[in-house]
Amino acid sequence: MLQKISFLVAEYHSLEQKLSEPEIATNPAELKRIGKRLAELRDLLPLYEEYQKHQKALQEVKHTKNDPDLHTLALEEAAHAREELPKIEEKMKRFLVPPDPDDDRSVILEVRAGTGGEEAALFGAELFRMYLKFAEKKKWKTELIHSSAADAGGIKEAVMRIMGQGVYGKLKFESGVHRVQRIPKTENKGRVHTSAATVAILPEAEEVDIVIKPEDLRVDTFRAGGAGGQHVNKTESAVRITHIPTGTVVACQSERSQLQNRVLAMSLLRSRIYAATQERLAKERGDLRSGQIGSGDRSEKIRTYNFPQDRLTDHRLSENFSNLPIIMEGNLEDIVEMLKKEDIEQRLRSKEVLR
Repeated sequence: MLQKISFLVAEYHSLEQKLSEPEIATNPAELKRIGKRLAELRDLLPLYEEYQKHQKALQEVKHTKNDPDLHTLALEEAAHAREELPKIEEKMKRFLVPPDPDDDRSVILEVRAGTGGEEAALFGAELFRMYLKFAEKKKWKTELIHSSAADAGGIKEAVMRIMGQGVYGKLKFESGVHRVQRIPKTENKGRVHTSAATVAILPEAEEVDIVIKPEDLRVDTFRAGGAGGQHVNKTESAVRITHIPTGTVVACQSERSQLQNRVLAMSLLRSRIYAATQERLAKERGDLRSGQIGSGDRSEKIRTYNFPQDRLTDHRLSENFSNLPIIMEGNLEDIVEMLKKEDIEQRLRSKEVLR
């Protein structure tokens, strides 16, 4: 591991020197590429320096045997080094795994009620709110694209855009089936019901990522549903776009302006087509790992929220978390970090490391 890490440190210093070369300074594309790579490796340098410092502390023990006072001090520093080195190694591991090029992107988050009727719709709304709260805590911007309310409360589906640096890298492991176990308010016999909602996290695609021809689109307008007074009754501001070659259909009715709804709908359409294209290419290359944490399979049951027992179980981690009400308020950071760590461990075990 250390040899690969030292190569990465050397790469960082080499790229830093390249920035001063005249041909690089006049090449915006190359400047962007180097800047991005430097940003990826920047946090490795202090870790590597700390690692070397602790290794040196271990070596000092045998060089101070003839001086009792220095030797005592060296033994203390060596004990501290042995305690810290495994922690530093753990942090350095993530730099050995090839970065996901989509990690820095904003995302489109979709939540849909699954099996369970009314209770599934209520749970879907709670999940949507949980992610909204998490985004607020991370100081990310959010924008509602589409929401369809269920008859008895909750949502049939809801879609929002979450904008910020590294959003996809944080949220990509949330895709899948989220199951809830609890006693519904309408249940008079105290029986626990099981319902589900599906979450999809799509990296937001730019116009340069996916070329969509105008002639491949069918655009329909309709009146927005829900509360809204005269605007809802008289203005066809909602937009539905169908991408004819793939059959992908998106809708947006969150804005009062038809133009704004069309812009948001196109963003959703690009992201869905981009995600489908990336998945297809990965399958063709054989890149999808069967044991991967973030497989993105929406049919995979990833998590169970058991309210009577105040327990959240993440089935990929085989780990339980308590205090569900606090988690549902958007306190997901610990779970997200554990999922990222486990994904790195799996990729290291599969020898998917930088060469």
